[in-house]
Amino acid sequence: MSGASAPRRRVLVVCHANTSRSIIAEKVLERLLAEHGLAGQVEVRSGGIAPYARDGSLVSLDARLVLREVGIELPPGAGATDLKRQRHLLADADVILVMTEQQRGMLRDFPEAAGKPVLTVRELAGESGDIADPSMQDEDVFRRCRDEITRCLARGLQRLLAA
Repeated sequence: MSGASAPRRRVLVVCHANTSRSIIAEKVLERLLAEHGLAGQVEVRSGGIAPYARDGSLVSLDARLVLREVGIELPPGAGATDLKRQRHLLADADVILVMTEQQRGMLRDFPEAAGKPVLTVRELAGESGDIADPSMQDEDVFRRCRDEITRCLARGLQRLLAA
């Protein structure tokens, strides 16, 4: 066997601002992959697609809190990624996960995403519907959002690897 390793798959998780849902999904997916011994085989990134997404915007304090509750610590300087400015992430992605149908529609404005498989997180789990934005709501809403994202990613992990 040669020393060449299989090419890494690249998964991009997209939401509006990349300060809550997609950050939660990125970190939870990284942990799920590690738990299945696949950490080195899949690269997970996330970004925001809305007009107000900004590189370096602070990750929501509530998103940090609900990740910490399940043992995931974000680095102190963790910030958002604006996909309007970081289009190479769309170009490099093998699979794109979105939180809502609206975000899937917004991807049509990005030629870099053309022809790529785009799934909502719920579709990945064999379901339909959106993952609602928890921003400006209480911690329990963020917890439910985290748990829903986690459940969908766990259910859809094999499908994601095959996509």
